[in-house]
Amino acid sequence: MNGVTDRSRTWARIGVLALLWGSTFLWIEVALEALAPVQVTFGRCLLGAVTLLALCRISGRRLPRGRAVWGRIVVAAFFCNALPFALFSFGQQSVDSGVAGVLNATTPLWSLLLGVATGTERGPRPARVAGLLLGFAGVVLVLAPWEAGGAGGWGALAIVGAAAGYAVGFLFMGRHLVGRGVPTLALSAAQLTAATVLTAPTLAAGGLTPIEFTPGQLGATVVLGVVATGVTFHLTYRNIAAEGATPTATVGYLLPVVSVALGAVVLHEDFGLRTALGAAVVLAGVALTRRPTPAALPLGHPLSRRERGVRR
Repeated sequence: MNGVTDRSRTWARIGVLALLWGSTFLWIEVALEALAPVQVTFGRCLLGAVTLLALCRISGRRLPRGRAVWGRIVVAAFFCNALPFALFSFGQQSVDSGVAGVLNATTPLWSLLLGVATGTERGPRPARVAGLLLGFAGVVLVLAPWEAGGAGGWGALAIVGAAAGYAVGFLFMGRHLVGRGVPTLALSAAQLTAATVLTAPTLAAGGLTPIEFTPGQLGATVVLGVVATGVTFHLTYRNIAAEGATPTATVGYLLPVVSVALGAVVLHEDFGLRTALGAAVVLAGVALTRRPTPAALPLGHPLSRRERGVRR
């Protein structure tokens, strides 16, 4: 009975994380109606950091100390937060939220490439190589470079770049931050704080103009920063720490489903047959690359099995 209950809780946590994370692209789309891309990027970092710092204060968690650890946090914040958040904000000016969610699902493919390049993945099996090729073929199908403008042009490439940035950040975090005795809440709060500092100077590039919100746009911006950035970023750490790599990896297969469904229902986005086929091919490729191996990294995340013992 306890086993059934534990599995139910695991799937409940995965479902909540997939819904929150997958909704990110919807909130970005709405926030961009009132804000410049640099404002969206800085705003979500700031609101996410304030949320997690408040939770640290309430729970009695202290931020990490020491110049060395903060140096590593800054690097992780750049690749895992500041850079991809900026690329998503710029990319979604010309790319629908559903397509953005599909392209974000390529993170595990970039992780596998990085793993091979850095030696984390030693001699990938033929199934993984096939999955890698299949996944990127799906990306090409979604982007449709043979059509005029493709699926968002440079905006789509920016989102693919954001997914690659996540992979670099996750790999760095796995090697230099995770599993070193820092509570996940304190680590995530520190990282978003660093990302806020990194993105603040970008406001000089068109981010200092007056802002006029509708109630819906204001609400979307707050939800993006507090829930879809702050809470979701911490839950990703916590879920892997509690459940391990394999259950959490399932989230990656649900994200495009959530983003596409929300984009179609809420924003009335047109999700054509070619894009749907491309999404299916991407997810099939990701599934092949995620077939369990002892050295595998979860969902492009570096948060490996050794994080199980990290205090949350």
